[in-house]
Amino acid sequence: MLGGSSLLRSGSFRPENLGQNALAMIGNLCFTIFVIGVLIFTIIAATYEPEDPLFHPSTKITTFLTSTSNATFISDSTVVKTGEDFMAANQTAFATFINITDVDSATPVTTNIECEAEVDKPIDCTDPDVFHLMMKAAIEQFKDIHFYRFGKPVRGYNDTSCHMAWRFRPKEGKTAAFYKDYRSFVVSRSENCTLSVVGIGDYHSGGNARKRKKNQKPGFEKKPAKEEKEQQTIALPVVGETVNDALPVVESEGSFDRGRYLIYTGGGDKCKSMDHYLWSFMCALGEAQYLNRTLVMDLKICLSSIYTSSNQDEEGKDFRFYFDFEHLRESASVLDQGQFWSDWSKWHQKGGLSLHLVEDLKITPMKLTEVKDTLIMRKFGSVEPDNYWYRVCEGETESVVQRPWHLIWKSRRLMDIVSAIASKMNWDFDSVHIVRGEKAKNKELWPNLEKDTSPQALLSTLKYKIDDGRNLYIATDEPDTAFFDPLKDKYTTHFLDEYKDLWDENSVWYAETTKLNNGVPVEFDGYMRGSVDTEVFLRGKKQIETFNDLTNDCKDGVNTCSSAAS
Repeated sequence: MLGGSSLLRSGSFRPENLGQNALAMIGNLCFTIFVIGVLIFTIIAATYEPEDPLFHPSTKITTFLTSTSNATFISDSTVVKTGEDFMAANQTAFATFINITDVDSATPVTTNIECEAEVDKPIDCTDPDVFHLMMKAAIEQFKDIHFYRFGKPVRGYNDTSCHMAWRFRPKEGKTAAFYKDYRSFVVSRSENCTLSVVGIGDYHSGGNARKRKKNQKPGFEKKPAKEEKEQQTIALPVVGETVNDALPVVESEGSFDRGRYLIYTGGGDKCKSMDHYLWSFMCALGEAQYLNRTLVMDLKICLSSIYTSSNQDEEGKDFRFYFDFEHLRESASVLDQGQFWSDWSKWHQKGGLSLHLVEDLKITPMKLTEVKDTLIMRKFGSVEPDNYWYRVCEGETESVVQRPWHLIWKSRRLMDIVSAIASKMNWDFDSVHIVRGEKAKNKELWPNLEKDTSPQALLSTLKYKIDDGRNLYIATDEPDTAFFDPLKDKYTTHFLDEYKDLWDENSVWYAETTKLNNGVPVEFDGYMRGSVDTEVFLRGKKQIETFNDLTNDCKDGVNTCSSAAS
């Protein structure tokens, strides 16, 4: 009892101090837990080696590589999304389209004597009545497109032929782009002088209307000039216009040494997939814009073996074969590497040019803002993946330097092939993507794929999805398209290779790419095929996917299906 009384009388164990003691014990415990947590975190941070983000992508890379409308194609790395894919389709909602009720249908009155004198005369394509007649004929024939603007008709190849161009969008288009077509019209004059259109040629048959003449007045437009000026501030792709992707030049010799430039050299990005190439290239372009410098770029691309018929990496491919360099050149400050080094050599000898070399990825773009040297050169080493260009845009830089996706569009020459194929089906078709090839042979990962994509299974599945008699575009890796012949009993089937004339040696694409390639013919390679096949598929009114719609197999193999659509 005496002992107990003495303890109670000690200051530490007085009843009025119990709350303070409890708080002190809790504080010490929390501090101990905090110290242990910091120690564990430090050990993990010191020993952790991060995965390559391109193959284990962050949210931003995943968003870039994933297409909600076309997961099958993207997973097979056939084509990557570019700037126009990120535009909302409603960006063209401002457009006021032309309806048949907007076209003047007044018919001039002529006497019999006047008519007799006119019957055998050539058709005057500049006559407003001919213009209105051709517009009405086009609107009546092409019911699945919206007409945005008509150009004034010009004389065709003979006295009864007129050529006319127009801009349009498919009525059910899912992209923000406009398209341009120009066709040949056969115009007939009857004995009573009534004019009528008796024939309209195929896609791009009206070559005389392809280029607008300098003194030619604007064509028929519903919207006022003020609205047209406002709309020109919104950059939208126009497929079908003449492409001018000549190399940019320095405006004057004296301006070169006053410019500021950025160049990336070396690294392990060469000959990688196109999505890898773009992810790295856009990092360089983003840094150049952040630093307010001209990006010195190499227009030569090494095409990965996954896209080549030789199954080997192929050097010397031109950036302009795959992407819209005209849009890039007009929207950003870029310069061809060959021209740059030529000018550099000339002006460097005269003095006044300085180089700032950067060989450490830890030197962020933010640390280079005060550099005054003419050229900043980022030099990358030989150890992959630490030498990938896109590493520059990781970490703290990711929230500062933005990749300017709106500057990169797909090649308008390739998109013109897409437009031609869709036009040959009058923009009124459904599409299905059928994956077979090596995946169908691998029963361990895709046990049902071969059976589910057989002609009999396809007929059974598609009858609930596609109406009988429809145009059906089949995008597939099956080399023998005769495999799908049973589908012809219910659908009018179409395949990419039916349209080889659009890229063969007699095509516009062949002539223009050959000229671009210094007279050497260009192969329509696997990436081009994949791009065109994918883009035609995406223009179908109904789009049927392999792993979303035709089979329950997972697109990446057994047990890889997620709760989201696979």
